[in-house]
Amino acid sequence: MSTDELNDFLKEMADVRPLQHNEMAPEAGEFQPTLAQLARREAAEQDMEFDPNYLSMEYVDLLKPDDLIAYKKDGVQEGVYRNLRLGKYQLDATLNLLGKNLQLARKQLFDFIQDCHQRGIRTLLIHHGIGRNSKPHPAILKSYCAKWLSQIPEVLACHTAQRHHGGYAASYVLLQKNQQQKRDNRERHSKRF
Repeated sequence: MSTDELNDFLKEMADVRPLQHNEMAPEAGEFQPTLAQLARREAAEQDMEFDPNYLSMEYVDLLKPDDLIAYKKDGVQEGVYRNLRLGKYQLDATLNLLGKNLQLARKQLFDFIQDCHQRGIRTLLIHHGIGRNSKPHPAILKSYCAKWLSQIPEVLACHTAQRHHGGYAASYVLLQKNQQQKRDNRERHSKRF
């Protein structure tokens, strides 16, 4: 900065006076958080708690109310999938998600699948509804159910139900065997040889 510039600056700043502080900031330890800050802290602490439910609430490919839900993992035999699709297996448990919001449906579906797998229940029926009038998009719950079912490792296959079981408003779900069922199956087949 040249001498002329410095002189110009000092001339401009000649009448500037420091602000007078009448209030002192509280000493460290005297600060009391506001209610809003306490609420944010509590929400952050709740978010940090472990949630075993890994089902995603993020973007979903929207289905139309009359779209089929069809999902099968690699390794599932075509005959097994066909029988599921045609509703030939006995339905051992049913979950009704009709009228539930997405958060509650996510929790109930996850808990239901985990409970059924633990108990050794293999074939399920999920009533998710068609959602023709759901807001903001039609078939939003149906779309999320299709996405969630494909995210659950215990689900081997799922398909839209036959008309007498709910049609487009419901889906069959086939679960893999739990550890006890696998162990029993190995023992049963090892005795044959």
